[in-house]
Amino acid sequence: MQKNLTTLSEVSNQVEALNRDCHDALVDVPAISFESLNTMKIGDERHTLRIVAQRSIAWRLGIPFNYLAKCPADLQAEQMNHWIKHEKREQWFIRFSGCEVRAVFTPRYKPVDNFEILVRLDEMGYTPDTQVQCHHDAEFMLLSIPDGKRSFKIGTDKMTPGISVSNSEVGLASLSVSAFLLVLRCTNGMISKTEISASYRHVSTKILTELPHVFEKVADGLGKQKDRLKISLESPVADPLATIERFNRQFALGEREKEAVAWAWPQEAGENMFAVVNTYTRAAAMEGLPAESSFRLQRVGGEVLGMLQ
Repeated sequence: MQKNLTTLSEVSNQVEALNRDCHDALVDVPAISFESLNTMKIGDERHTLRIVAQRSIAWRLGIPFNYLAKCPADLQAEQMNHWIKHEKREQWFIRFSGCEVRAVFTPRYKPVDNFEILVRLDEMGYTPDTQVQCHHDAEFMLLSIPDGKRSFKIGTDKMTPGISVSNSEVGLASLSVSAFLLVLRCTNGMISKTEISASYRHVSTKILTELPHVFEKVADGLGKQKDRLKISLESPVADPLATIERFNRQFALGEREKEAVAWAWPQEAGENMFAVVNTYTRAAAMEGLPAESSFRLQRVGGEVLGMLQ
């Protein structure tokens, strides 16, 4: 998973590699049965369920996932096969990667795949050698495009604003466009809280048509983030670690995300809000972190910044 500056061409290669064996199908619900939470059959074909698909199916069947995961395989199968007979939908829209099920949706789902976003960016004039920051895995893509012409300094740090696009092909989040700030000292990224950020559920592909307009509106709000960064430098924090703990709880960070914040703090330590904000954006770059967690940590940094007036 690439987390530092790269190019759109390299991102396209990553997306192509991850999606090489992917395909979709509308599947008749009566053809579906379960051997366990890990294995689903469609007719006589056996498919392994990825964790996102497991959670989605449990939710659709009305079975608490944490309970189901603790049950032995035979009890899992018994409950899942019982409740799927009560499924009101005649078909499920299923996303596959080879023989694995990566996600399950209703037929209303209109996928916007990562490669479609990259094609649209190319049509908008973003060339293959465009410098970007990308957090990308099989479940989530966060693509941030800095605009070097609009760079500015806050203290000793050079900031470059830009546009951030996030998308999940497996339903972890909607397709979203937000303002983005890059701290070039360490390629930390921050997804800023803006009043003009846009988010689109996967029930329409309208966003791809509107993308140039959305980019323009989001970019117009970047001036506010520059002012808030200046305020953050001038905002003292008596106990920054206690403040970070409070934000960890407020934004319901998971254990891996808290570990990333703890890893980042010594590198960004300071007694102002600027250090707190940068701790979250630095945490997003910790090796081994899922792309969705990197996105959440960058978003927390932006949310904390957005609290400053």
